[in-house]
Amino acid sequence: MQAFPFQPIPTPLIFERSREGRPGTAVPKPIVARRAADVLPKGALAATPPDLPEVPEFEVVRHYIELSLKNHHVDRALYPLGSCTMKYNPKVNEDMARLPGFTGIHPMAPDEQVQGALALMYELSEWLKEICGMDAITLQPAAGAQGEMTGIFLIAAYHKSRGDTARNVVIIPDSAHGTNPATSALAGFTVRGIKSGPDGLTDLVALKAALGPDVVALMLTNPSTIGRFETQVVEIAKLVHDAGALLYMDGANMNALIGIAKPGDFGVDAMHLNLHKTFSTPHGGGGPGSGPVAVKKFLEPFLPVPIIHKEKDGRYRREWARPQSIGKLHGYLGNFGVLVRAYTYITRLGREGIKHTAEGAVLNANYLAARIESKYPMPYGRGMHECVADGSRFKEFGVKTLDIAKRLLEFGFHAPTVYFPLIVHEALMIEPTETATKDELDRFADTMLQIAGEAETSPELLTGAPRNTPVSRFDEAAAARSPNVRWKR
Repeated sequence: MQAFPFQPIPTPLIFERSREGRPGTAVPKPIVARRAADVLPKGALAATPPDLPEVPEFEVVRHYIELSLKNHHVDRALYPLGSCTMKYNPKVNEDMARLPGFTGIHPMAPDEQVQGALALMYELSEWLKEICGMDAITLQPAAGAQGEMTGIFLIAAYHKSRGDTARNVVIIPDSAHGTNPATSALAGFTVRGIKSGPDGLTDLVALKAALGPDVVALMLTNPSTIGRFETQVVEIAKLVHDAGALLYMDGANMNALIGIAKPGDFGVDAMHLNLHKTFSTPHGGGGPGSGPVAVKKFLEPFLPVPIIHKEKDGRYRREWARPQSIGKLHGYLGNFGVLVRAYTYITRLGREGIKHTAEGAVLNANYLAARIESKYPMPYGRGMHECVADGSRFKEFGVKTLDIAKRLLEFGFHAPTVYFPLIVHEALMIEPTETATKDELDRFADTMLQIAGEAETSPELLTGAPRNTPVSRFDEAAAARSPNVRWKR
């Protein structure tokens, strides 16, 4: 296995291509010629024109093509970023999201003018409720983290409606996603962490000790960040409910469960989904995302407004009259383009296709784990949709997990998630998803095994990597503290 041969040729950036008098557009003169100074307040006028590049259209296209080659994305090669479910995004999803009837509507248009969009959101809601085994849902949250916040607000509103206002603690296992404690703290609650058992699952003894009359909810990531399914989840739900608290499930890893198991059936009261993970809509770079929250019936009155309601005559309307609602969480109804993509994805797969998705994700992760576990031990086993390896054994050769990740870049792969979850030292968290072929999995596994051999015999290959990427290794701490995102120095 040889390192990826591609090495970008240094090319000028968009501003460096600019030459005065070489614009790529011709802006027509307005029909009514009015000077800006006659319309805008004096203080609103800029002293100088904006510093925009003057380049022809083909130079702009080349600029963005070159940028795409300097970046790694799911259209180029495997993107095994653990806990992120970086699956391939079918291009038909993009086609549907770009239909004029969807892109041309205004979110404030009256209901009678947007019946198609409301129908799509209503049907998507019904499908997601079925997949989760829940009774009601909101599509508003713009990401998984906002979904978590929504769920905690809903649970808090429920307790308040019952006069149970002394609860101020959220229990979070150490195998949870990092956003869980952040969400709870931001919502004004105290976080009470509990350690996992030796099998990596929730320790029931620790959970019992943590439960009490001050507990609002348990936030459980299932499958957890080590890729394991919480096999005692029914007992966990009973313990939580007996203490008067509710069970919230972080559904970011639902790609392993869809079509196979419904969280509502094993005691979950509220949960969020990541449409930009499980249901194949593009994510990364800050968005857009979508984190719908599904709940049991008793939490429905507290859902954000508006709720899309289907009338007896088949018409759809936005329902605002919900006095117990926690209010609005997003401008309008959510990131509609992401909802269209998820709707398209589910429509094409159908019930059996959804199930095969989860089966393929689990099979791929376990196949990959079986290929590499001889060199990359997995403290908690192979898991479900992802596997978590421990790279500590390479420390004796002066090699860290970060070095392995950097060396992978030289073979044209994106690196897995590293140093997470925290309960695994020198963690390598790998999630291939169901969209990886066996050939691609084998190429990745062969590369990982080759890198393991290099760590033992030629560690400098790893500690100096990457060398053939647009940006070589840099001081990450300094880059985080003093980022330079300008095109000129």
